[in-house]
Amino acid sequence: MRAQFRFALLGLACLPTFAAAQVPAGFTSLFDGKTLDGWQGAIPISQRAKLSPEDLKVKQADADKKMREHWKVEDGALVNDGKGVNLASVKHFGNFEMLLDWKIKPKGDSGIYLRGNPQLQIWDSASLTNKAFEFAKNKGSGGLWNNKDEKDKLPLVNADNPPGQWNTFHVVMKGDRVTVKLNGHLVVDNVALPNYWEKGMPLPEAGPIELQFHPNQEGKADNLYFKNIYVKELPK
Repeated sequence: MRAQFRFALLGLACLPTFAAAQVPAGFTSLFDGKTLDGWQGAIPISQRAKLSPEDLKVKQADADKKMREHWKVEDGALVNDGKGVNLASVKHFGNFEMLLDWKIKPKGDSGIYLRGNPQLQIWDSASLTNKAFEFAKNKGSGGLWNNKDEKDKLPLVNADNPPGQWNTFHVVMKGDRVTVKLNGHLVVDNVALPNYWEKGMPLPEAGPIELQFHPNQEGKADNLYFKNIYVKELPK
């Protein structure tokens, strides 16, 4: 299975960074480079399922208010100030392939939620000082950070560009399995993503893609950047 995933992704190893208007063939754009259309304030997917339509409407309005206070579009990128709530796609996805560019500042920390579950890790691992995370220092971004086993939490290689430079994720999700390339390098090879919100339960069949708000490693608010977000839905 691992070899099959490597072969399937081989031809995309050196994908370029696309301008917002140049949607790759077969993909759709989740971000128009100008507005927050198609995005909303995140509500944990497990909570959404338990809310009545009326309660969900109220809670969503509150989440959207917080989102718009801390997310904006600047120079063709989605920018978060390190506060607020996650930015979630209105549309939910099951099996999919995604291209996404991200950038952080020194000591930055963020992530991507897949089907509403954390998370594909983004951070400046060279700057880690928390002793609890010492095992992850200099290991890079792209690992499935909330997985239990260390071998699944960390990326296979450190493929990050330096803070301040753009990076490109290429993600393939089928079932509960995730394969990720970062800047053309395989960092996650067909690893299962667990259900974070309901431990021991299967991963939801579909859910939003979320961009995580997060202060930096010193707990200070700092900007996070995302752009060129393209998704191709795949068969079950």
